[in-house]
Amino acid sequence: MENFLQLWSEAAITSIGFFWMALWAFILGYLVSSLIQVFITRSRMQQAMGKDGPRSMLLGTFFGFISSSCSFSALSTTRAIFNKGAGLAPSMAFMLASTNLVIELGMVIAIFLGWQFVVGEYVGGIILILITWALIRITRPKRLIAQARQQQNDEQDEDENSQMHWKTRLASMQSWEKIGQTYVMEWQMVWRDVLIGFTVAGIISAMVPQSFFQTLFVGSAGENAANPGFPEVLAQTLIGPIAAFFTFIGSMGNIPLAAVLFGQGVTFAGVMAFIFSDLVVLPVLRINAKYYGWKMALYLLALMLVAIVIAALVMHYSLAFLGLLPDFTAVTAPGDREFFKLNYQSVLNAILFTINCVLVWLWYRAKQAQCDHDHQDSTSLTDKVLSVFTLLAFAWLLGGIVISFM
Repeated sequence: MENFLQLWSEAAITSIGFFWMALWAFILGYLVSSLIQVFITRSRMQQAMGKDGPRSMLLGTFFGFISSSCSFSALSTTRAIFNKGAGLAPSMAFMLASTNLVIELGMVIAIFLGWQFVVGEYVGGIILILITWALIRITRPKRLIAQARQQQNDEQDEDENSQMHWKTRLASMQSWEKIGQTYVMEWQMVWRDVLIGFTVAGIISAMVPQSFFQTLFVGSAGENAANPGFPEVLAQTLIGPIAAFFTFIGSMGNIPLAAVLFGQGVTFAGVMAFIFSDLVVLPVLRINAKYYGWKMALYLLALMLVAIVIAALVMHYSLAFLGLLPDFTAVTAPGDREFFKLNYQSVLNAILFTINCVLVWLWYRAKQAQCDHDHQDSTSLTDKVLSVFTLLAFAWLLGGIVISFM
């Protein structure tokens, strides 16, 4: 019993420490995302994306890059773009770019995994888009696209300030209040995924034995762990998306868990496949089925799974050819890290947290000024499950903190 309580405390402290390390990156990334979303209107993005040509693919990738990093919000925006008449491939490029080619995700990956994984995320994200584009052109799912468009509701949400010059909006208090609203909305969309993801990462780091990872990810231990053969690399690359599919962890929440996997000897390809798989998790499949129908949802799932495996393998062997593959033995074990010492991260956390408070105040100011009683409480199964896991995560972390003081 005493050993379990000690592990509980270690897991909770590790989870909180992981989040402390990434806090400034989250705040800065969502601030940049909010600024872009307010000053670059969605209507202009949608007008530029036509058919499945190179220009539309480039624009879809670019607009995705400057858009939100939350996989669930990316689904909604992608649906709107697709519903406006954008091709399937540019819509997919937007969705993949908005969850992989984003500033805050790169920051968090750099903190937990190192620069090679940042390169893998950005370059691999571009490869992921190109492979998806090629697969769509090969498979030509015209009937599925037609069926998916029939299922869409033609809803348009125009921005009242879209005609205002950007300099005028920059000097407007209303614009900054909207930035505060957008910033808080970003957190509202991801905080449960982040909380659950960091909690799970701490539990796995402290309580799951290394033998589990050695069994799940073939070849992650033993004599060949440092230099696995192609069968082991391929097996781990296939296991990464399968393991991610049954989680509720989004693109941000799965990074600490990816760091734990890499520290346990999982290959670069296996970890990258796991990171790329934020759009093939079970809740995303359900949302896509609601938007486009089950046939299209399963087609998109198969499309992304194939692209993820290929992109992860390409990045793995490209870095191996250049002699730049990261060494998992150099990763500091989570339990051995000093999370809360005074360093540059603490200073950045203090500065960015102050900015966070200002943005929350702007959101509250805008909320008080609006007499908006149109509250829509989500009662979806996914929300209910996430709410239960969120309460469990809170209870687990609080209990671990109490135990640590005892």
